[in-house]
Amino acid sequence: MEALYEELQGYLNMDEEISFEEFSAFYKRILAELPDKHESFSEDELWKALFIVENVMSNSDARAKETKGSESKKYVKMAQRLQLWSKNFAGRLHGLGYTDEEVNARFDAMFEEGPVNSK
Repeated sequence: MEALYEELQGYLNMDEEISFEEFSAFYKRILAELPDKHESFSEDELWKALFIVENVMSNSDARAKETKGSESKKYVKMAQRLQLWSKNFAGRLHGLGYTDEEVNARFDAMFEEGPVNSK
């Protein structure tokens, strides 16, 4: 999760949007990692996984509204698939005792972190 988290932080701090191809490749790397590893995630990995899927899901939703045709439909499907993962990770964090307010506060802090190599 760490490498995907760092890559996402880099994307979040870019001035321009990445192409559909790069976005799709990142999405596919996320989906390749989650099925086999999600059950053994540490608490820190759960936070990072939720942050990743929430951001990519939100970005997919926004891009689906901005584009037309097959790309728009692909963005919609990406968001739908990530929503299931988001619910899984959020539920697990709630099971550890975190409230929605604590999740939001942690996300705000994660946004502020930025990429490690930019510090």
